[in-house]
Amino acid sequence: MHDMSEAVRGEWKVAIVIGLTGSIATGKSTVSQMFKDFGIPVVDADKIAREVVYPGENAYESIVKAFGESILLPDKTLDRKALGSIIFADEVKRKLLNSIIHPAIRERIFQQKDDYIEAGEQCVVLDVPLLFEGNYSKVVDRTIVVAVDDAVQLERLMQRNELTEKDARERINSQLSIKEKAMLADAVIDNNGTVAESRDQLKKLLIAWNIF
Repeated sequence: MHDMSEAVRGEWKVAIVIGLTGSIATGKSTVSQMFKDFGIPVVDADKIAREVVYPGENAYESIVKAFGESILLPDKTLDRKALGSIIFADEVKRKLLNSIIHPAIRERIFQQKDDYIEAGEQCVVLDVPLLFEGNYSKVVDRTIVVAVDDAVQLERLMQRNELTEKDARERINSQLSIKEKAMLADAVIDNNGTVAESRDQLKKLLIAWNIF
């Protein structure tokens, strides 16, 4: 962890790494885009999770070796539906898949972070859904949680994914609750209002942290 009190020494600044997270349908992606609009680079864990299982990647080869070619589509990309039906019915196989994918994701997240810092960026954001669950919060300087009220989260998820209330609640309850994440975070963006209101909160936070 960087000592923020020593972040400025003359004209030299230690790069600040921010961990950004939220829960399903809280608007994390919207806030992630705001960072980009402010000119701050974002390492997107969801995007990396898709990239590491492309054909030719080490994780892809390991998955095919472990599960067989029956989990491939005709174009040789992963058949996520077929793979999902296997791992959701078998905890051992689910753990096996996670043991292949998670280290590959973690390695690439850190590599992209380091590349940005080496390129001279003064602030980098790690956009990671499992920021706390995956212990990424231990390797960042500040953490931000994007939060909404429970009722807003439920309504947004039902509308966005065309889910019944029961299905939506099951998805929400499968994750660490937004209240628990908010308690662990250094700062919370209240995303119940407009996009402009959330952007204003983020800007004020970055100013308070001497990033702007």
